[in-house]
Amino acid sequence: MTGDFGSDTFLPPGKVSDYFGFQYMRDIDAKEGGHNTSFLTRIALNMLGVLNDDQKAQLVALGKEQENDIQRFAEKRLPLIKAFRRNLEGDLPAGSKGLDKNAVVKYSADLYALDGLLAFQRAKVMGGILCGLTAHQKAALAKLKFGDSGTWPDVPEQFDRRSMSHTVHVAVMTYASEMFAWYAGSLEADTYFCPERHGMYFGGFGMKTAPAMGKKDYSISTTLTGDSGETFLSTLTGAQGKRITDLVDLQRQDVAEIVKTRRAIATELRRFLKGESADQDKVLSLSRRYGELDGEMSYLYAAAFAEVGKTLTADQKKKLAGMRTSKPSDPKGPFLYSAPIDMTKIENTDFLFGVR
Repeated sequence: MTGDFGSDTFLPPGKVSDYFGFQYMRDIDAKEGGHNTSFLTRIALNMLGVLNDDQKAQLVALGKEQENDIQRFAEKRLPLIKAFRRNLEGDLPAGSKGLDKNAVVKYSADLYALDGLLAFQRAKVMGGILCGLTAHQKAALAKLKFGDSGTWPDVPEQFDRRSMSHTVHVAVMTYASEMFAWYAGSLEADTYFCPERHGMYFGGFGMKTAPAMGKKDYSISTTLTGDSGETFLSTLTGAQGKRITDLVDLQRQDVAEIVKTRRAIATELRRFLKGESADQDKVLSLSRRYGELDGEMSYLYAAAFAEVGKTLTADQKKKLAGMRTSKPSDPKGPFLYSAPIDMTKIENTDFLFGVR
């Protein structure tokens, strides 16, 4: 409600195809370094340092293979983000009373089918590499403790960044960090997700994470989400606050099914870790269902936020704007994940309001 379209588009790359335990490893780190900007880099470089040239080349090849779909996933988020902000601002197409739930759910299912494909391709390549580790490599990885970044030494860069695009380099670093978490973690870690993993269209990451980009050893606040939420609710009237807190029960069934769906996807992907084949059709079908669930949750968010937003007084708006620790789109958006981009053309979003 205090942001803008640019801020809404920010998305950490690690939130895509995240079935490999990395988020869990972040959140349980004994050194509490999981939300430092150097966390991913350190474990990725350690993992790459253990791999041989052929294994690293496989990750680079995967990055190049997925580059277009990685970008396409980010671009496909933009119509949803645009429609949700239009709904908040009352910019409705003629003949519409608001968002069309079925259209949002269907669009989200298509988006998550792409997410599932990316995850399947990553698991296949990473699983193949991990199954082929030598005894020496396994011994080296055993010294790096899951959940204790204090055991991770500082390792120099393993690639010349100029040899690949920015998207491919980010992808390879993501793969490497997830490979370690997947190898050293568990099914429980793969299933784990933080609440903000869902409905990622409303600027939460733009407010909390975007200001950290490009800053070495910057620790992202672990209390900002809770503190901001509490202050936000205290600014609302009883009726307004109830519309927000009622979302917990409205979304409860979807969240429960998401847990089961994530576990089923993660279980199937872990077959690659055993040297077995996984069922791509099963993963994609489960991913589409996952997208339907996330789409329904996102629709409920958008509807409630718009309803409350329309009733805010001028004083409430002023107080809420003053809560932000950073200005909207600071740094300037829109973003392709965490990289600022020029504004791209977005398809007409009227169809998300049930209007063709």
